[in-house]
Amino acid sequence: MQPGGGASFTALVLAGSRGPGDPIARHCGVEHKCLAPVRGAPMLAHVLQALAASSSIGRIFVSLANPTILPGLAPAGRCSALVSGATPSTSVLQALDEMPDPLPLLITTADHPLLSAAMVDGFCAEARANGADLVAGLTDARVIRAAYPEAKRTYLRFADAAYSGANMFALMTPEGRRAVAFWRRVEQERKRPWRLVRAFGLGPLLAYLLGRLTLDEAMGRASTVIGARVAAARLPFAEAAIDVDKPADLALVETILGRTGG
Repeated sequence: MQPGGGASFTALVLAGSRGPGDPIARHCGVEHKCLAPVRGAPMLAHVLQALAASSSIGRIFVSLANPTILPGLAPAGRCSALVSGATPSTSVLQALDEMPDPLPLLITTADHPLLSAAMVDGFCAEARANGADLVAGLTDARVIRAAYPEAKRTYLRFADAAYSGANMFALMTPEGRRAVAFWRRVEQERKRPWRLVRAFGLGPLLAYLLGRLTLDEAMGRASTVIGARVAAARLPFAEAAIDVDKPADLALVETILGRTGG
């Protein structure tokens, strides 16, 4: 049981391969992006250590294209490997079918070496208090820019603030699976975006483009479209929004860990 009541979260780390053509894999000369070294250890090892140190996490599963790479990277006795799907959403759907009693489930990614136990615990506490079926972690742009003005992030700009994703999601109820299925639809429709626009409605889209849609209003509309309660957890950690997609990100992460002694 987790301190504060309730069962511990199961953790799922998405560590599927994008192939040797991935910018980070190519830059670091590794077969899989998750093996790219950060401060002398693979990115995936940093993520697994943070999850193992969290008081909120029980079991840890890692979704990999090649499960044989997991031994030696994971804390002894804490992690199990799953074979990843063709896309992140299919990896999650497959994992939900394979993991026994997976809920509540924390989903994160292997390219998040700044992840810490404090971030995980804070996010899990927010997810429990939220009452939603699926909770997405976001960090306010002002928090990120104040700590790391040099960081180049992608932001969703709402009427109340701009936010960057924190690569943490909490699937709290069976109904939350509908959100993962919608994610799968987004992947399938990426070449036909008008279908997604039609699903959300022109009004909310125009409100977003004009900067008149708040984050909570967007979550409310998403809940209606998806058929599950979707909510955002606003996280106070600038580092939560810094993942590694390109060499400049890797250099920034190395700098941050060098300052903090991570």
